[in-house]
Amino acid sequence: MTTQIVRGRRRATGPAPEPRPAVAVTADRPRDAHRDERKGRRSPFRQVTDFAAASGVGQKAGIALAATGLVLTVAVPATGPVMATDTGSAAGSTAGSVSAAVQPDVTAADAKIDFNRSAVTTQSDPDGKLKQLLSAQSVGSITRAASAGSLGAPLGQLKTASPFGYRVSPITGGSGEFHRGQDYAAQCGTAVLAAASGTVTFTGWHPYGGGNRVVIDHGNGLETTYNHLSSASVKVGQQVTRGATVAMSGTTGASTGCHLHFEVMVNGEVVDPTGWL
Repeated sequence: MTTQIVRGRRRATGPAPEPRPAVAVTADRPRDAHRDERKGRRSPFRQVTDFAAASGVGQKAGIALAATGLVLTVAVPATGPVMATDTGSAAGSTAGSVSAAVQPDVTAADAKIDFNRSAVTTQSDPDGKLKQLLSAQSVGSITRAASAGSLGAPLGQLKTASPFGYRVSPITGGSGEFHRGQDYAAQCGTAVLAAASGTVTFTGWHPYGGGNRVVIDHGNGLETTYNHLSSASVKVGQQVTRGATVAMSGTTGASTGCHLHFEVMVNGEVVDPTGWL
């Protein structure tokens, strides 16, 4: 006997079943009674974003997560107060509604601009810098770093002939003489310039070796002197400006040649002029 193995699908031996008719569902699904209520609520995060939008550009909303839930903080500038009101819902929950106050307009009359000279002092206004320096503190306590550059050069070109301090006297040859100013080489008749604006307080002969001398008071205890002059072109009480010609250099008084002896005095005491130039 031969055994036959049949592979593949088994053929149906009877008629095919009829297709099941589709049943139309006409009944409405039951709706969640609280769905509309939840839909109307705004999440805390949404409340913050709406709040920031209503408050205008520049409002900052900070969001911090606490261990027990979501904590929202909003920083509101003092210039734009925001009023918040709570309205209750039918279910007893509250949703914050915010309204931003109108920002006040700022007009030109409300703006205050200070055009005070000391407020706009720059390097191009050396007299303003000096005035501010002298009025800010006692002239005797001004440091060298602060005073540097506050006075102008008394000559068009400065070439040191003898520095401030102790030296060998060019007149007697003795050592240990204290030189009260700075000597600058200059041919006789060279224009001598005011180191800063001020009032001329002395012009004439200096009996202690200065020869023809001019003194200018710059205020608050600061003075400059110009010595060994051949002539002066200013008088006592005259107001002078920085850089104005006040005299001509010479070799009068205790002098061995044409030059300018320039002094800076603070409260009547001489100081090194290079600390101010």
